[in-house]
Amino acid sequence: MSEPASGKGFPQVVHITSETCELARVREAVLIAAGQIGFSGAEASSIALAIDEAITNVIRHGYDGCGGQPIEIALDRVERDGVAALQVTICDCGRQVDPATIVGRDLGDVRPGGLETHIIRTVMDEVEYSMGKPAGMRLRVLKRLGSCRGTSDGSEAPCSKENS
Repeated sequence: MSEPASGKGFPQVVHITSETCELARVREAVLIAAGQIGFSGAEASSIALAIDEAITNVIRHGYDGCGGQPIEIALDRVERDGVAALQVTICDCGRQVDPATIVGRDLGDVRPGGLETHIIRTVMDEVEYSMGKPAGMRLRVLKRLGSCRGTSDGSEAPCSKENS
C-alpha cells in the first residue's frame, strides 16, 4: 500500500453527481493536484484524461446513465518507494461487478468508444478495482512522479530529470 505523505492541500475530496457536466470540475481538480505534486502539464493532462474516462465508466455502466447519483473522488499525495505520487480513489454506489471481469476490449476491435479501461491502464502505474461496502465500486489508481509509462495517445510520457 501507499504511504501517506502530507502535502499542501492534500488529501482533497471532490463530491459530484453522475452527470457528465461535472467532469470539467474533476478534470480541473486533478490538473491542480498533479501540478502541486510536480507533474508536467502533459503528464497532468494524461492523468486527468484517465480519471475522466474512469468517471465516464461509472456514469455509463455503474449508474446506467442515470443522473443525480453520488460519486466521490479522493486525490492524495502519497509516496511509493521514496517517490512522490498522485493517488486517486473513485467511489460510487452503482452496480457492482466482479473486479476480475473489468477488462478493456480488444484493441483489434476497431470501433468508436470502449477504450476507457485501456486508457486508464496505459496512463496509470497502478490500477485496482474493488467492490464497495455495502454497495458500488471503488477504483484506486496511482501515478508516480517521473514514471515513464505510456500516455493515452500511445507515446511515451516524459520523465523527470531525476528519474531519466
